Amino acid sequence: MQTRREPAVTRPGSRVSIILPVHNAEPWLDECLSSVLQQDFEGTMELSVFNDASKDKSGTILDKWKVKLEGSGIHVVIGGHDSPSPLGVGYSKNQAIAQSSGSYLCFLDSDDVMMPQRVRLQHAAALQHPTSIIGCCVSRDPPNSTERYTRWINQLAPDQLLTQVFTSHGPTVVMPTWFCSRAWFSYVGTFDEGGQGVPEDLLFFYEHLRKGGGVVRVDQNLLLYRYHLHAATHSILEATIWTHRVHFLEEQALPRWATFTIWNAGKQGRRLYRSLTAANRRKVAAFCDVDENKIQKGFYCHEDSEERPKPRVPILHFREAQPPFIICMKLDLTGGAFEDNLQSLHLQEGRDFLLFS
Repeated sequence: MQTRREPAVTRPGSRVSIILPVHNAEPWLDECLSSVLQQDFEGTMELSVFNDASKDKSGTILDKWKVKLEGSGIHVVIGGHDSPSPLGVGYSKNQAIAQSSGSYLCFLDSDDVMMPQRVRLQHAAALQHPTSIIGCCVSRDPPNSTERYTRWINQLAPDQLLTQVFTSHGPTVVMPTWFCSRAWFSYVGTFDEGGQGVPEDLLFFYEHLRKGGGVVRVDQNLLLYRYHLHAATHSILEATIWTHRVHFLEEQALPRWATFTIWNAGKQGRRLYRSLTAANRRKVAAFCDVDENKIQKGFYCHEDSEERPKPRVPILHFREAQPPFIICMKLDLTGGAFEDNLQSLHLQEGRDFLLFS
């Protein structure tokens, strides 16, 4: 493998480096790079690209846009390699960051499009929140794809950016919208370079939270976020994400609770229970539900347990159960009934319950 980087030049560092990993991005790259050119940020910007063994015309497109961008005052650094196989998004992002010079990092995926005010508004937010990842609202393309996920991205309340970090949706600000200081990124670490099938953004997000980082969202649509079958996220198995989520829940949330209740005695609730360590399974005081058929069973028996006698966990109506709760159900699939139940119990998210949906 030959890694190609431009020779270093002596020049003042840019204020913002746009970090762009590229792999076979020919269908989207022109529109993506055009959105870099259209930024209304008045500070200095550079584009740092790492071409991860693209076999299409991405390299030619990058060379063409380098001339256009540099003619408009945006410095461009292009690195890459020509090995037979790509080394992955985590590796590419790390390389693009290493070859860049900006005090702030603006992450961009090669299939997405920035609104003209993105860098300006997120840079302003980052100045106010130097140890935070700054995200933004997005629009989805195609417009009707992943409606529930897009609604979640855009409508989380500020405090929920930290309380809903255990859900299956992943980081509460989506990776292609991230903006942060280089100093903070360096403090947290680098992206995992395990390659295909590794959720490098989720792992970095968890480490960011472990180190006390904040999460802030600019409440304007600053990115067109594309959904298509070739996206790298489709290579990550649900089971892999589940394992990381359970580990993070056990590490960050469960130590502060002596006991807790799993809200949902169905498939997902039982799966969570079985995934916990033995010590945390013993903290489960009960399952709770509204389904009378489940409640009438009286208990859940963990048949695969090596303990003798096998654990039998009570199944209660939610009004008879005691907080705190780990909630294993999709809130917006219940027609509002579940939210009404939560409100009737006067529960506070983060203190009395956490979502693991």
